[in-house]
Amino acid sequence: MASATVPLLDDDTIPFGEEDEMRDPSRAGQKYTHPYVTFFHLFFRGAAILIYMFCGWFSDSFITSFVFVVLFLSADFWTVKNISGRLLVGLRWWNYVDDDGVSHWVFESKNSRVNKNEQRIFWLGLILCPVFWGLFFLFALFGLKFKWLLLVMIAIALNAANLYGYVKCNYGANKDLNSAATDFVKTQFFKNAVDIMTRSSGAPPPTNVRPTGVV
Repeated sequence: MASATVPLLDDDTIPFGEEDEMRDPSRAGQKYTHPYVTFFHLFFRGAAILIYMFCGWFSDSFITSFVFVVLFLSADFWTVKNISGRLLVGLRWWNYVDDDGVSHWVFESKNSRVNKNEQRIFWLGLILCPVFWGLFFLFALFGLKFKWLLLVMIAIALNAANLYGYVKCNYGANKDLNSAATDFVKTQFFKNAVDIMTRSSGAPPPTNVRPTGVV
């Protein structure tokens, strides 16, 4: 399906792909173009992990710990899906239902100036946090802590949804996840090699054009 048939989002106050025109010129050349977005990209998911690990130090109530972790997980899911992915790496995924009642998943990518430091932080946070929750799942499962298992499964589902969506955005909606993950690893090695070469030669690194797809 062509991307032209995709409807606009109701909350698109700034059309997707035109964020660069709204960028503060005073931040040009700085290490972080979106420092607050970068902070909250890591804060909510990091806070959820820390609360899960150390909640027993402050409260013996499972319900209280459950509620706080879910609140931070929900805030993280919304922030990553709607803000940090769009501003830090120029990617967005979402869903809409057409007039026939058919649900469509949309994976969008725009060509824009991406801050390399913010890009690395975005993918690092997106990949590492599901790994932590996967370890927590094993500990809860083999430790027979079944009441915590439900909370960990919620965390894995929310984190994995964003990871899957952005991998699909980055490598095309028509690729399967295994192929996309393989391409991601190859691209990261290539980027690291190019960064080393360009730093030594002083030449600017090449930019990549990303696909846009609709499922």
